[in-house]
Amino acid sequence: MAIPLPAARAFRALSCLLALAVSTPALAAAPYDKAEYAARRDRLMEKISDGAAIFLGAATPHGDVEFRQGHDFFYLTGVEIPDAYLVIDATRRESVLFFTMDEKTADGEGIPLDLVRAPAAFTGIERVLPADQFGSYLAGLSRRARTLYTLFRPEELGPENSNEKFNAMQQSMTLNPWDGRLTRELQFVKHLKDRFPGSEVRDCSALVWDLRKYKSAAELALMREAGRIAVAAHIALMQTTRPGVSERALAAVFEFATRREGAQGLAYMTIIMSGKNHAYGHYHAYDRVLKAGDFVILDAGPDYANYRADVSTSFPASGTFSPRQRELYEAALSVSEACKAAYRPGVTLKQVGEQVDALIKARGLNRFAEQYRGIVRLGGYNHSIGMATHDVMGTFAGPDEVLAPGFVFACDIQLFSLDEEIGIRIEDTIAITETGYENLSPGLPRTVAEIEAVMKKDGILQVLKGRGL
Repeated sequence: MAIPLPAARAFRALSCLLALAVSTPALAAAPYDKAEYAARRDRLMEKISDGAAIFLGAATPHGDVEFRQGHDFFYLTGVEIPDAYLVIDATRRESVLFFTMDEKTADGEGIPLDLVRAPAAFTGIERVLPADQFGSYLAGLSRRARTLYTLFRPEELGPENSNEKFNAMQQSMTLNPWDGRLTRELQFVKHLKDRFPGSEVRDCSALVWDLRKYKSAAELALMREAGRIAVAAHIALMQTTRPGVSERALAAVFEFATRREGAQGLAYMTIIMSGKNHAYGHYHAYDRVLKAGDFVILDAGPDYANYRADVSTSFPASGTFSPRQRELYEAALSVSEACKAAYRPGVTLKQVGEQVDALIKARGLNRFAEQYRGIVRLGGYNHSIGMATHDVMGTFAGPDEVLAPGFVFACDIQLFSLDEEIGIRIEDTIAITETGYENLSPGLPRTVAEIEAVMKKDGILQVLKGRGL
């Protein structure tokens, strides 16, 4: 359908103006080699030497929405095709993929035709069989494999986290006296136990999640690109922020900026907090129009190639810090910098926190101690990041967690003075390296001077308005 001329002009103008606001060119991330997925399956086989692991791929969507593969299935296969099954058989040291799709359907859904025409060559998976052979294959598998492993926790789709999803489904579905259904995964567990009573069925969720905990070089390359997109979109929104601009318009600018830079969507629903809404940690109603004196938290990131960045910036709506806003912001920034300076392999989060605690006292910042939420205990750590924003981990030792290369997490410094309606979050996506750390979201204006300089430039909405668009 042709776009009406005024709308087409406006869209072209918006694209051009965003290019002015974001000068860094888009980068194309190289796709994984098949060997990356094969190595992951091999590592899982080492953990299940007495049996085989069975995975359900995501089902065909029930509505007109984009198909998203479950994170664990994608992590082990790279296959984005609905209604597939995967068996990783450690007893035979082979993997088997099951799916059925014709070329016309694949072409219409944007699925690579080579996946349908030559699936073994395309995926690197040893055997590929039609989906209707899955049941008979499991019957044979149960006779030779002592243990059948599968995921007991729900699949993650898009912005979901498996543990959070499980808790929500328990409350709304399984424990609901007017519902009572099991999750799809636990229903599958029941089927396995009923149909193959001679097999022991075990949960392999933690085994897969421990593999996902430490990111490979290929994963870090994707997360680096996610971080670049996040920074570009944060700057675009900051430049657009003015008193009189609605939070809903700012949220639209952020999503447009991420998608223009190559993201497939948002890592999570964009969080914008201002005024009294600093009291709510994940506020996204977008129900305020900013006014002079407001201080804003933007907590937002992209979903890029099934990986995420989690970034927060804090800034005055007017573009100029008040003395009190500056005092609180610089206190939080000094703690953020101290956390990063202490990150290196071999230290625990508790040890990082102890160093930060010493800095707080040395700089006379202990008057803010009550407002630093959990910073000292976990050294600025908030959560792991990867295919999920709150990425799953099979094991996590809390304060005693020893940092190791490939571990990616949010360094999230928070300082709130709710009675003054000032909230501050300084959050970066951090990867531990062999020698220290890498900030996967570099380039954000972080000092007061940098933020004020960036916000002097007109943003997308101001330039559009100035041109009568």
